Amino acid sequence: MAALYEGYTLCGLVPLPNLANSGIQGIETERDGDHVIVTDSFRSITLYKVSDQKPLGSWTVKQDNSLSCPAVYNTQTKEYVAVTDNKVIRIWKEEDILIDKTFKATVLSDIWRIHCVAGGDPVVLFKSGAFRLLDSLLAAPRQTLEEVLDSDETLRWSTSIVAENQQFVIFTTEQKGDNFLYLQKLKPNTLQKYRLERESSGLAPLSFSVACRDQLIHILYLYPNGHVYQSVISAWGPRSEDGSQNSLPLPRNLLLALNVGKDQLNAASALLLDDAHVAIIGVPHPSVGAGKDFLCIWNTNFQTLQAGKEMAGKIFGQLWCFSNKLFIPHGKTLSVIPYECSKSSLASALGKLKQSRTEESRPLLSVPSWSNILHEENIQTSRTLEPRKLRSTRRSQLSPILTVEQVLELVKTASIEEVQKKVEELFSRTETQDLNQSVGQLASGLVSRCLADAAFYPSTTLAQLVNTQSLCHSVCPELVQLALEKKDYFLCQLCLQFFPDIPEYVTCICLKAFTSMQDNDAAKVNLEPDSVSFMETLIAREHGLVGSQNGFNDSSTSENHLVVTMTELGEEKTATPSEQSCPVGLKKAVLLNEILQTAYSDDLLLPHLKDLSSQHVILFLRYLHFLYLKYNQDTFPHSHGYRSPSVEQIMDWVCLLLDAHFTVLVMTSEAKGLLLNLHTYIRSQVKLFSELGKVEGSLQELQQMKIKQDVGQYSIEVIELF
Repeated sequence: MAALYEGYTLCGLVPLPNLANSGIQGIETERDGDHVIVTDSFRSITLYKVSDQKPLGSWTVKQDNSLSCPAVYNTQTKEYVAVTDNKVIRIWKEEDILIDKTFKATVLSDIWRIHCVAGGDPVVLFKSGAFRLLDSLLAAPRQTLEEVLDSDETLRWSTSIVAENQQFVIFTTEQKGDNFLYLQKLKPNTLQKYRLERESSGLAPLSFSVACRDQLIHILYLYPNGHVYQSVISAWGPRSEDGSQNSLPLPRNLLLALNVGKDQLNAASALLLDDAHVAIIGVPHPSVGAGKDFLCIWNTNFQTLQAGKEMAGKIFGQLWCFSNKLFIPHGKTLSVIPYECSKSSLASALGKLKQSRTEESRPLLSVPSWSNILHEENIQTSRTLEPRKLRSTRRSQLSPILTVEQVLELVKTASIEEVQKKVEELFSRTETQDLNQSVGQLASGLVSRCLADAAFYPSTTLAQLVNTQSLCHSVCPELVQLALEKKDYFLCQLCLQFFPDIPEYVTCICLKAFTSMQDNDAAKVNLEPDSVSFMETLIAREHGLVGSQNGFNDSSTSENHLVVTMTELGEEKTATPSEQSCPVGLKKAVLLNEILQTAYSDDLLLPHLKDLSSQHVILFLRYLHFLYLKYNQDTFPHSHGYRSPSVEQIMDWVCLLLDAHFTVLVMTSEAKGLLLNLHTYIRSQVKLFSELGKVEGSLQELQQMKIKQDVGQYSIEVIELF
């Protein structure tokens, strides 16, 4: 699940008079992700420390000069590099005050951009499409350059990345309505040209974003019609033998088709955050519509909107990302918005992945003392607001703490006792919020070891991971079936309670396992106390029905009442509705209750229900029959506070089982009496809801009636409901 947190202002902006430009040419990282260089559209370059929200240095060129592209920081020489007037390269250090008195070199051709990426060499890209390493260019600034692009071909966007120990310069061009992408490898010097597929009406991409994963270069681009495409190129792709003249088609995949309304986008941008999440600015929010500017994070695997934040003021279609922070110019402000993207799964995409705590609910660990501030003493942490958990574990901080990666390595070979001990230490010394991203890795590692080694099964540790509520079925799909194989029904119960995305076929596998389980074996299982307490209370209640509840009346004079004696159907024992006992044991009933409360889709569940045998279906129907009778007793505590299924869930499952096995049940003699009784209860429910519908209609009519103003001193009104 992705999240956008509370943002803050880094600096103010001076937009151009026509409001078409934010006044910022670009933002680049400096020594680390907490330091950025902001280059404006005029003459200034400013270094900011993001966490302090303050400038550390600023440099301005003369009034008759202008900055041609964003300044960069050379991590190898600890120097800043900028270009003025398209052809003058300027280099200076942080302690330099006046940029005009520092080193400069003039080249013969116009410069497009200077790129400096971590792990690579600074590269100068010219508007002709040629490139030079900065050091080699400074050694001979007046050298002539080749013409890579055609005379009518224009550069639109560029970047530089390091992939598989190779540095690449990637840039796009436009020529007569066609768009091209160039992949320039530096060592060895090879160039490949790709042709982008034409979009409808000859639209050109608004923005590009690049990321490298697993020897593949992923290019993301957004069009004005809201279409977001991705193209993938191998880092060891084919080499063009005749240079840029031979272009290869660039296949693309439609990731998102965003609704932009009647108007096309003109100031929007899309940025890759990870392999499943994309940040988009300037596209209407799907639930708000046009007229509002939003920053949104989309999950491209499941086509879902994960987070959205309205941005005040005009959006300029600019978006940068460094160290899990998004930098967005809007209105007259440059804002920094932290974000978080968890591992992509179906539960997180649907917003159903339960988190133990949110970012906002974290305790404030450091509270400054006003006395210390006034006396300029060292600020100390307030002990009164320190969490009890941290105080209790402070003594143990002196011992070495294993990281999640070390625990994962330990899982592969260590004993059950050692794994349990180290995981408990990890949970006791680390905030649960910080472990949310690692719970899935730990669970997957433990399950893989269990599947490979039959003697290894740390049930306590697995239950602890599930109890964090940071795990779901799609993250660790083998966990539930492993628990069933090991007959660890307590772990099965926890998974059914906390996993919001259990597939319907897994639910049916659990149902079959629970109904097949012997009551003697089930009695030995330790289950969740609240669910057991509910069934103990239910079974201990007096038998018999009094009055009418939920539409069922036990009166022998009722037209809907039907008493079926099993002797009439070939059975020796007579069983009336008021005399029926629970057909399964206590612990088995608790597990069946978890099945009733599991989320499902009718269309997906029905085919798997048909795989159940008639014996399993009849047993489950008898248990549902028993629950329904108990729920309709006057003595039933409707607000008991325990985890328990609702009447609606009971009736839904009755209908599902009858739909899936009606023919088989009709042909089975032992099910005839049960079916007749169930028919009575379902019919009573239908009548109840019918009567409730009449009451609802009458109440609506009363609400719409006009109130008479002149009633007088005495008045009698008769309102006929039926």
